[in-house]
Amino acid sequence: MGLKLGGIDEAGRGPVIGPMVIGAVVVDEENVPELAKLGVKDSKKLSPGRREMLFDRIVNLLDDYVLLELWPEEIDGRTCTLNEFEVKNFIRALNSLKVKPDVLYIDAADVKEERFGEEISRGLDFAPRIIAEHKADDRFIPVSAASILAKVTRDRLIEALKEEYGEIGSGYPSDPRTRTFLEHYYREHGEFPPIVRKTWKTLEKIRENVEGKAQKREGQLTLERFTGRSR
Repeated sequence: MGLKLGGIDEAGRGPVIGPMVIGAVVVDEENVPELAKLGVKDSKKLSPGRREMLFDRIVNLLDDYVLLELWPEEIDGRTCTLNEFEVKNFIRALNSLKVKPDVLYIDAADVKEERFGEEISRGLDFAPRIIAEHKADDRFIPVSAASILAKVTRDRLIEALKEEYGEIGSGYPSDPRTRTFLEHYYREHGEFPPIVRKTWKTLEKIRENVEGKAQKREGQLTLERFTGRSR
């Protein structure tokens, strides 16, 4: 058996709805060519169906893996930057591995790749050789594998939320379906659901938009009552 190679990445750092999922994997270097044959690459370059199909095949080739779900309450409750929160939970996921990698590839969130790797290294209970780079999910197969497992896990969790809440879109602020859901929910309930990250600025904009429309409508109704006319 060869060296144990580790990879770690996250899915769902930016959405306003649902969890961020961290995936950490360990694979024997002898199995990396098998992962390559399966077509394992950056999850963003694969369709949802293809990622789902690859999930079990990837798991079968791994020595170990961990999937860590971080829900909005935990994300909102952090007392540090999002990068620091990610470092802390990358460490948490990696220390949970039963099989420790000899070499660890990290998708770096910090503008300074080396600093990101060093901060993670300081918190580990093992001492791998660390390679932290931007776009590591596109360059190193262990990170690609971690990326796919994390993305599929998040997608499954979003589908489960849709069963409960209806069409919520992808959960990303740029998704019109997500914004429509949040506007309708806030208009109906006067608050946002527990599945959202309440510290995201997107929600403040939606709240102001909904309340602004409500005030405008109330003003129009008041004018109509005062003048005895409706438009």
